[in-house]
Amino acid sequence: MSNEVPAVSAAVRIIERLAAELPRAVSPTVLVNELELNRSTCYNILAALQRAGWVNKLEARGGWTLGPGLLALTGVSDDSVMAVVQEEIDSLSRRLGYVVFAAKQDGSGGYTVIASADPRRGVRIVVDAGDRFPFSAPALMQAMYAHRPFEDFRAIARSKAVERFTEHTVVDLDALERVFSEVRRRGFSTSVRQFNLAQSGAAAPVFDREGKPHLVVASLAFSSELDEGNIAPLGQLISATAVRITDRTGGRYAPDAGRLDDSTVASAS
Repeated sequence: MSNEVPAVSAAVRIIERLAAELPRAVSPTVLVNELELNRSTCYNILAALQRAGWVNKLEARGGWTLGPGLLALTGVSDDSVMAVVQEEIDSLSRRLGYVVFAAKQDGSGGYTVIASADPRRGVRIVVDAGDRFPFSAPALMQAMYAHRPFEDFRAIARSKAVERFTEHTVVDLDALERVFSEVRRRGFSTSVRQFNLAQSGAAAPVFDREGKPHLVVASLAFSSELDEGNIAPLGQLISATAVRITDRTGGRYAPDAGRLDDSTVASAS
């Protein structure tokens, strides 16, 4: 077309190419070669689209995907969400050497595991898709409810008592309100021997398009290897993974949500 604007046309083709590969990332080299774009032009367009939130650069993957701003407008299929979740937890499990899983709240108020990643090395805790955790499983409950009004949690706790699993479990509601505040501040929850004396873990929420937690990413390890002294780096990595899943699936953060991305984790470690 004679009145076609080249930069706009190139931007449309880039977005279409990224959409075709969703949820997989596409490298800049592929975009340049397949779309026959000038390399500098391609990078400039990607940078402009990234500023608008329409594309997202995945540093660890060396490529680009559709960004949260565009996904929030168009939505993401359930299959694509599951593919993103599985890819991200697989990567984190390999890095940690621990099981990593994603769970969603079910009709009973508990949590059902929808995806699991197992490093399959050494003696380890195993969690499989379909496994269930009770409503008051500490790390999952704290990650899921910390970004909701605490009065709502108090109301729920009247019908679903917060269970004391071990002597370390926090069950006092006033104490839990302080714990929830800390979870919001740092972006993840922790449970050291609170659910099981032999286990410790951490979790972080994944937010939906309305800014509400709808999934929890978590990891479990033996308390002999994971305790209060070394659990924070694990929580930071889980939080960064939850951030990427939120971004890649068009989620929106609650105003008070602590955010840890890969650069924050790298500078803290």
